Amino acid sequence: MVIITHFRKKCIGCNYCVEIAHQYWRMSKKDGKSVLLGAKEKKGIFTLRTNEAALEANQSAAKACPVNVIQVKEI
Repeated sequence: MVIITHFRKKCIGCNYCVEIAHQYWRMSKKDGKSVLLGAKEKKGIFTLRTNEAALEANQSAAKACPVNVIQVKEI
């Protein structure tokens, strides 16, 4: 299982996550920040539990993020 965490409040909307892992990320038309598709929000932190197929693309997205608001954990 893979857990992806997104600290959306600190997102600057650079679009790298969408470019790298477009099946998991979209840009919001409302505020220009990225959205982790299917994630559940709790106190401003968005979390998605998914399968191993999401690991590589989201690790690349996390590394590309200039403000380090994406975390990917494999459990």
